[in-house]
Amino acid sequence: MQPLTIIITILQLLSGLAVTAIVLMQSGKSAGLSGAISGGADTFLSKGKAKTWDAKLAKATKWFALAFVLLTLSLHFV
Repeated sequence: MQPLTIIITILQLLSGLAVTAIVLMQSGKSAGLSGAISGGADTFLSKGKAKTWDAKLAKATKWFALAFVLLTLSLHFV
């Protein structure tokens, strides 16, 4: 294997583990049908949502998932 392929593979492994750990640390969004109906109001009307721990975890999930996808694509083309 080339050194670049090894480095990208290690980074991909770490980002995959990070996504898994971050998703497992998140709390459940709602329980049952009542949460699905009232859950939309909480997302739009809550002012301090960006500062909560779950919001930070959700943001980190998006970034690590994006990194995982980009690393996977780069491994395909290397």
